[in-house]
Amino acid sequence: MSLRSRFALAFAAVGASVAVTVGALSYLAASDRVFAEVDRALRSTTVALTRGMEKGQDQAPADVAAQGPAPFSGLDLPAPGGEAARQPVLQALARDGEPIHLSGPLDELPVSDAARALAASGEAGQSDTTEIDVGGHGYRLLTTALGESRGALQVGVQVDQTRQVLAGMARQIAAVSLAVMLVAAAVGRLLAGRITGRLARLAEVAEEVSTDGRVAHDATALVGGRDEVGRLSASFSRMLARMVAAREAQERLVHDAAHELRTPLTSLLANATVLHRVTELSPDSRDRLLHDVQDETRELGHLVDELVELALAGAREEAEEPVDLAEVTRRAAQRVHRRTGRLVHVDADDCVVRGRPQGLERAVGNLLENAAKFDADGDEPVLVRVRQGSISVLDRGPGIADADVRRVFDRFYRADGARPLPGSGLGLAIVHDVAEAHGGTVSAGARPGGGATVGFTVSRSRLLR
Repeated sequence: MSLRSRFALAFAAVGASVAVTVGALSYLAASDRVFAEVDRALRSTTVALTRGMEKGQDQAPADVAAQGPAPFSGLDLPAPGGEAARQPVLQALARDGEPIHLSGPLDELPVSDAARALAASGEAGQSDTTEIDVGGHGYRLLTTALGESRGALQVGVQVDQTRQVLAGMARQIAAVSLAVMLVAAAVGRLLAGRITGRLARLAEVAEEVSTDGRVAHDATALVGGRDEVGRLSASFSRMLARMVAAREAQERLVHDAAHELRTPLTSLLANATVLHRVTELSPDSRDRLLHDVQDETRELGHLVDELVELALAGAREEAEEPVDLAEVTRRAAQRVHRRTGRLVHVDADDCVVRGRPQGLERAVGNLLENAAKFDADGDEPVLVRVRQGSISVLDRGPGIADADVRRVFDRFYRADGARPLPGSGLGLAIVHDVAEAHGGTVSAGARPGGGATVGFTVSRSRLLR
């Protein structure tokens, strides 16, 4: 069963429950009210008859039979049986329970054991109300004891019309309950269609992704709304967008890596071909050949390490926390000094940002290693300046040509002046990815007096201090 059908059935069940409950309570209240009025009329008739008897002291019920019936003040409802159906039946009971007909359309009412007990020993005013069936008609019968061994009085009235009115009310309540249930089901199906339609779209996209693993670009814009479904759709859209970006980055990385790996592999293949004729080479040629093989193998290993680092940097989900940029910069500077022997001067404020500490330290370390590589022979320390979420590394190397400024952060890009130096062209690309992950930007340019200034920023919204 679909979710839409379940919603419709749930709405129908709730509507039917509410309608039946309200209808049942209404029916019970109306029934109690109607029969309370009937009982009040029976008591009024009994009181009027009793007062008539009290005018003649010590009269037995049989002595007042000739006085005629007391007026009945019950419900004046039209009855199918005509005037006789609205007339009360008056009957007196002797002490021994013998019935004495006083008036009414029936000659005699059946006498129960409870009525005989009231006539024989009941106290004055003690009464019993019951319903009986006489000649196919229902009667409501009130028996009231007269006390002092004077017997009892019985007043009965036909309640067929009352039962018919209540039965008609029950049918109307049932019809209204059925209508409410159908309306609730229709409204529930309509609302469920609006709700589940968006869920169905989400399920369709999820099934497409799970089937072939591909994410269409239009699938990242699903459904709107501010309710829970809208929030789910927004989260799902963001997840799909990240999947699309990750897949594109993965494909781009694979293509770039294949392109960059082709050069050292081609060189190694050529050198391996020459090694087949190594005995024909002079000692100097063999040394140069082996030196080239070592250099190419070393560069290939370095390139693989950078590729692994770049892939992990994109896939690793490091938890964000408050990061002291000055402390991160000092740790990176100490590590670069141990590796290269270059002095690094850190000029930092006390700013703290919300970010990923390992990623930020890796980015600063790449900037410092890049500066140490291009300014390997410089006497002046490499300068790192940290100001309000902005990190800049300044060196006195050959600088960056204007034509290379826009491309130095591209993957595998190496300027003409950098090709003789070791490296894969991925260090600054990692810096770019870290900056982008923190909502910041990267920058590169010339340093006044010679050299280069390369750095990145963290979004100001991430500044905590």
